[in-house]
Amino acid sequence: MNIWIWRFSSGILTALFLPLITSTYTYAKTTGDVELSVGIVQRFGEDPQRQLKLEPTNGDLLKLKFKKQGKDQTLVTANPVNLEINMAKLSDTKIDERVVLGTFRTFEAAEDGAKKWREKGIEVEIAQPERWEVWAKREVYNTPLLRRLLLQNVQKVGKKLAYIKTNIFKQEPKISWVIGNNRYNREHLEISSNKNLIRVRSNKNSQRAKLYPGRLRVQPNAYGTYTLVNQVPLEKYLRGVVPYEIGRNAPKASLEAQAVIARTYALRNVRRFAVDNYELCADTHCQVYFGITGASSSTDRAIASTRGMVLTYDNKLVDALYSSTTGGVTAFFDDVWNGTQRPYLRPIIDSHLNIWSLSQKSLADEENFRKFISLEEGFNESEQRWFRWRRETSMEDITKGLQKFLKVKNSPFAKFKQINNIVVEKRSKGGRILQLAINTDIGTFHLHKDEVRSAFAAPVSTLFYLQPLNKGKPGIWGYAFVGGGLGHGVGLSQTGAQKLAELGWSNDRILKFYYPGTQIQTLNQIAQK
Repeated sequence: MNIWIWRFSSGILTALFLPLITSTYTYAKTTGDVELSVGIVQRFGEDPQRQLKLEPTNGDLLKLKFKKQGKDQTLVTANPVNLEINMAKLSDTKIDERVVLGTFRTFEAAEDGAKKWREKGIEVEIAQPERWEVWAKREVYNTPLLRRLLLQNVQKVGKKLAYIKTNIFKQEPKISWVIGNNRYNREHLEISSNKNLIRVRSNKNSQRAKLYPGRLRVQPNAYGTYTLVNQVPLEKYLRGVVPYEIGRNAPKASLEAQAVIARTYALRNVRRFAVDNYELCADTHCQVYFGITGASSSTDRAIASTRGMVLTYDNKLVDALYSSTTGGVTAFFDDVWNGTQRPYLRPIIDSHLNIWSLSQKSLADEENFRKFISLEEGFNESEQRWFRWRRETSMEDITKGLQKFLKVKNSPFAKFKQINNIVVEKRSKGGRILQLAINTDIGTFHLHKDEVRSAFAAPVSTLFYLQPLNKGKPGIWGYAFVGGGLGHGVGLSQTGAQKLAELGWSNDRILKFYYPGTQIQTLNQIAQK
């Protein structure tokens, strides 16, 4: 099998628009597997009190590789390795600056923002210090003068939300690792074992240790801290994803569908953390991955029975987005994010019955939408907790949440003191909010698409309407958010897939229902075309 690869200047390998996206993969011809690099602890050093303990399994040894005076060194031990942080005082104050061109809730939104800046001739990179951000590329804008000239120019053309983030440090975290009474100070460390299994414990987590397959790597990141990276074969990675994403007890066909989607998602998204020199994270910003501690026979069988299978459209990996619960209707990609439309991601009534026609009763119409949300029976998710919900929030809490959101965005509207009203101005055909207007004492500002979930604590999707509440007093006390679904609602519904599997649907039929026009192929089939 041949794999197409392109090299980025950062050393991350990717091919966004080729049939198979790959990065720092080592392809094993005998197994057909590829290797991923997953940041399992992303910003180690933010909390100086946090410690990590790496342990071999019973009867095994840890092999540590590092450099000393420019030469490779190897140390083998049966003892645990403790990773610790020491805050080192700097002889001179350190100033770290970057031009932040945009702040976003999701990688998808940040990637679209980055694309627009590149079209203007500005070199950028995507980072995730906390929220996703688009930075002017640090290697290019590497002096205070260049950064300020850039900021001045982008603000002149109306990009008022861009700003320079300046951090001043008098001390910085330094990592060390301890074996017994011996302490070593190295910023880069590779850890492997004979059994390719390593346990990781955290003193800040009362849960039991997580068991990771493959190898581990400690390395600096773009934020002045460190990342613990798991280098893991794809099929073993899935053993730590599928049980946490959909559950061990889900019906067989839904487990298989989740395995295909999780495999596709991983391969399609290896570009996410190029700025930090790894590929995927281990939380909901990518896919939940806790190592193989929670692996089960049911999920392992689903992974094995679909080994190497991915979902494609026109012989290319699909953007394999999925969410917990759609609320009864899936969404267009651009109902949630800006960017190129995906023909296989579009509104589908999430029911095995013919209970609503979008062509005849578009959910862009507010009256139709409210009727739809009032329906509770006949959907694939009808019995699920998050299918329908109502959440009341006081105006005080709404105001605080919006002010916090706008401050992070560096918006001048963060200074507002009072909300007069909130109005849904535009919905998509599938009912998702496309534009929300907030009228305040200093003017009206708008929230678009997935910004709505970032700005308010109450709604867990953008499939909702607002009901003003006065609680028997003059004026508006607050609003009830009345809606359905949990998550973005694009692509497969995990709860809906389980219902379809219970009805006897195959994994192939489930996937084609949620991703129309797609097909399941193996990596070998894609590579040969």
